[in-house]
Amino acid sequence: MIRTVAKTELPVDEVLSIRKNRIEPEKGSNGKRLSIVTGIHGDELEGQFVCYEVSRRIKEHPEYLKGTVDIYPAMNPFGINSVTRGIPAFDLDMNRIFPGREDGDMNEYLASKIIEDLKGSDLCIDIHASNIYLTEVPQIRINEINRDVLVPLAKLANIDLIWIHGNSTVLEATLAYSMNSRNVPTLVVEMGVGMRITQEYGNQLTDGIFRLMKELEIWSGPVAEVREPVISDNPSDVEFLNAPVSGVFIKDILHGSNVRKGQHLGYIVDPLNGERVSDVKSPVDGWLFTIREYPIVDEGSLMARILRVKSEG
Repeated sequence: MIRTVAKTELPVDEVLSIRKNRIEPEKGSNGKRLSIVTGIHGDELEGQFVCYEVSRRIKEHPEYLKGTVDIYPAMNPFGINSVTRGIPAFDLDMNRIFPGREDGDMNEYLASKIIEDLKGSDLCIDIHASNIYLTEVPQIRINEINRDVLVPLAKLANIDLIWIHGNSTVLEATLAYSMNSRNVPTLVVEMGVGMRITQEYGNQLTDGIFRLMKELEIWSGPVAEVREPVISDNPSDVEFLNAPVSGVFIKDILHGSNVRKGQHLGYIVDPLNGERVSDVKSPVDGWLFTIREYPIVDEGSLMARILRVKSEG
């Protein structure tokens, strides 16, 4: 059933509506509820396929659904329609205005209504993509203050990496922070690349969502086996590789690869002079979980993230 979460009038007799699809069991819900949120950033589209696939699989076997699934595919419909990360005309990142205020401006009002609607969920999954510059393996990022609650859930989500961030890096105005502080466990998924849909990743995460639904007693049907994620809980585990010079980056390796210190990852060229201006090599042994997708780089641009191999003993 399609429901309106929030709406507000716009100039020229238009209305901005944020909607969700509530899917309920045929014989009544057991009271459990999962909320799937995406589209907070208009240029992050990986979650659109997940919303479709979750709904499709439930419709294929409605007899297995025991709880309620709420799907919010477009939290920032203006951004999606205009292929804009933030809210157009406001130059505003929607994920920096939560929990909002009902008596605030239009965007704060909408944020407050979203928070109100999500309250009561047993689990919220907030799906993001990377930006247009980087490609990421499927991962869940967790605030260390919520690790005891969220890590056991994240392990069931069929993702490749759980990245636990220090408290100092947490932005309190995000949807996830607002929901976790209201005792709604919220997992933030990052995967793929901006303005694209990677079906492989979408299916991978969807399998994990159904495993979580099984754990929460929302789904009684068969579910796929989930992979064991790598867990990073130390900031020094992650090596950031930045461009030493400006130019065009030609990558020679895919994200998700294991690399050795000194291994060739790609090179930077100067197309005007027809010269290779820098060879890009891994500074450490590890696992390449982020790689530059957009080839134009300035000196200092982020090109890769590598999870260091932990020494034994």
